[in-house]
Amino acid sequence: MLSAEFSQSGEAARGDWRIVRMLFPYLWDFRWRVAIALIFLVAAKLANVAVPLVMKEIVDALDSSQPLLVLPLAFLLMYGALRLSTTLFAELRDVVFVRVTRRAIRRVALGVFRHLHSLSLRFHLERQTGGVSRDIERGTKGISTLLSYALFSIIPVILEFTLVAVVLLTRFDWTFAAVTFGAVVVYLAFTFVVSEWRMGIRRLANEIDSRTNTRAVDSLLNYETVKYFNNEEYEANKYDENLRDFEIADVRTEVSLGLLNMGQSAIIAMAVTSLMILASQGVVAGELTVGDLVLVNGLLIQLYIPLNFLGMVYREIKQALIDMDRMFRLLNEQREIEDKPGAPDLNDRNATVRFQHVGFSYDPRRRILNDVSFEIAAGKTVAVVGHSGSGKSTLARLLFRFYDVDEGMITINGVDIRDVTQRSVRAAIGIVPQDTVLFNDTIFYNIAYGRPEASPEEVVGAAKAAHIHHFVVGLPDGYQTAVGERGLKLSGGEKQRVAIARALLKNPPVLVFDEATSALDSRSERAIQAELDRIAANRTALVIAHRLSTVVDADEILVLDHGQVVERGKHRELLEAGGLYESMWRLQQEQAESDLPTATDAVALPGQEPAG
Repeated sequence: MLSAEFSQSGEAARGDWRIVRMLFPYLWDFRWRVAIALIFLVAAKLANVAVPLVMKEIVDALDSSQPLLVLPLAFLLMYGALRLSTTLFAELRDVVFVRVTRRAIRRVALGVFRHLHSLSLRFHLERQTGGVSRDIERGTKGISTLLSYALFSIIPVILEFTLVAVVLLTRFDWTFAAVTFGAVVVYLAFTFVVSEWRMGIRRLANEIDSRTNTRAVDSLLNYETVKYFNNEEYEANKYDENLRDFEIADVRTEVSLGLLNMGQSAIIAMAVTSLMILASQGVVAGELTVGDLVLVNGLLIQLYIPLNFLGMVYREIKQALIDMDRMFRLLNEQREIEDKPGAPDLNDRNATVRFQHVGFSYDPRRRILNDVSFEIAAGKTVAVVGHSGSGKSTLARLLFRFYDVDEGMITINGVDIRDVTQRSVRAAIGIVPQDTVLFNDTIFYNIAYGRPEASPEEVVGAAKAAHIHHFVVGLPDGYQTAVGERGLKLSGGEKQRVAIARALLKNPPVLVFDEATSALDSRSERAIQAELDRIAANRTALVIAHRLSTVVDADEILVLDHGQVVERGKHRELLEAGGLYESMWRLQQEQAESDLPTATDAVALPGQEPAG
């Protein structure tokens, strides 16, 4: 048990040093600022320690037992100058160093943000957004805490402790230094032991806090679902369970802090009392002056105040290291998909896409695709149909290289997409996904996201091509209309058309339509399908569809079943074959006929879309 605890302690210490080492480059980039800040720090501490020395001279000069010949004006002026210098140099130090701290926070936060975007889709499907955002928030604050406290609290205490030790050893009996140093050793040992105990409590509180935030964010993102099932109280109770756990952990944290503070205060009080008794005995014996008594008191106060502060500094630094560790753990997440060293960009001109004997599974226990082979010639359209769960959307994810195939290969113009940069592969492909999620921004921003450097005219042109322009200009704020979180202010069909416009604006050589018209009514579907057919005419297109009526004009149709291509051919050929495609077509035609409006059904007026 003890060996395991020592092992964990050693691993924690190594982890702390690893985190500190990661910050060294930021200090080195601003080494001149750091050096100037340290000079100001030393000046402030020298002035601080000099204050009791000057006060001793003032008190001795004003001692009523000796005749006052002249007012010690020089010492009084020096005292005021030293007091001012202590604050002045401390503030100058902060002014010089603030850019170092802020730049480090900026660089680390940007690095974590970029790394998160470089991680695989698998990581993002499993992560909890609320917890990750809270970890980054606390981690960046931890950087500021660590840099500021490590440089401006630990170093000053060491420096001040050294200066006080010199004064005590040169001006007083060795017993003064012995009591002072003994108290410091006991103080530091007590602080470190109790603080390490408290860190376990604080670490648990942090984990509960992240879990609580995750629960709140997830519930608010699913606001409509909560309302659909009248589960407001259920969500509140689940949230309150996490709040209760955090309350318990936080109370334990504060109680342990109180115990730590009381112990520290007791050690300091005993040390100061002992030294004042020694100094008073020296004054009574005529070996010390009243000024010496004031000097000892002033030195001890100036030593123990920062020493007391050091206890808090240690706690804050340890907490900062814990917070930063959670953030840096995100940086340690391995990229599942990596570019090969020196990988070139893809030549996407006249793109021909081939799937060659592709096998894939998200989980080894469940096969998704098995020996899938097909070709999409340049400028041609291939459609993939099949029941839900047959692996249709997985083809798009593999083409985008969100995952790498387990077997076989995917090539564009004969080049394995694993041999070129991911950036160039994704630049060559435009997608209209089945589940369109928009940024919490304007309609214009979401369409322009397809090509951020596009002109306003090009954005409007893409909107017209996607048949959403007239809807947008009819809104009070037009293209500046905010779409809300995940685009919830728009209907499913409106979001789908924004996604289509975004893909059109990107203008890629390869297009992927993953159930691109699934959220549209029949009339809108026909209009947009005609537009998609026109746009895909000169592009390599992969159409993933559930509604077979949207793929009848495809150059080739693949029927996927349990991860295998069981039929392929043109629409007419597949109907005549009388296989799975023909049965799916017949079933959908029967459903379409049953959905036709009767005389008693409400019919949409000309120019008016059916409700819903």
